Amino acid sequence: MANTDDARPASEAADGTDGNRRARLLEAAVDHVAAHGIGDLSLRRLGAAIGVSHRMLIHHFGSKEQLLAEIIRTSERRQRDLLAQLRLEPGLSPADVARRLWRRLTDPGLAGQERLFFEICGHALRGRLEAAPVLEGLVTDWLEPLVAAETAAGADPVTAGNRARLGLATVRGLLLDLLATGDRAGVDAAMEEFLRLYYGSE
Repeated sequence: MANTDDARPASEAADGTDGNRRARLLEAAVDHVAAHGIGDLSLRRLGAAIGVSHRMLIHHFGSKEQLLAEIIRTSERRQRDLLAQLRLEPGLSPADVARRLWRRLTDPGLAGQERLFFEICGHALRGRLEAAPVLEGLVTDWLEPLVAAETAAGADPVTAGNRARLGLATVRGLLLDLLATGDRAGVDAAMEEFLRLYYGSE
């Protein structure tokens, strides 16, 4: 594929700002990773896959690790968007919504993204500046919609916050369990038990 990005083509100027271009590249990178995984993906290979040079990716994101952190944040946003969509579907109980989201998160095709999530979080927690952005909103961005769901179901604000954190931590812990053990039946059973305790008999 011919690459004209380094010359800043007319289409880019027509489409808007450098920020808009960055957003489009990020969405394309997330789509590519979702479809093909991470593996030993380099900026050069990723750029070739989405039709830009690796220099353009460096221009917009700074480094491979910074781009991976942004891919994680965007993937998390997409998962929250999915949660919001599921909550709007008629006839779904809160437990059914949780089950559908869990099935999506544990899709084998997303295993690479899940590994990347924990890897980059580990780098950020160890103080690597390039990975630090992944910690921004790592918990708080999820708490807002989860607390809203709990309060809509009648929980007081304090209880809603506690339950939201518990649910988020449980899902992430079971995802780590699945990656470490490969025991899909075991983590699914554990999630069902959690939902029974969390939502009652739904």
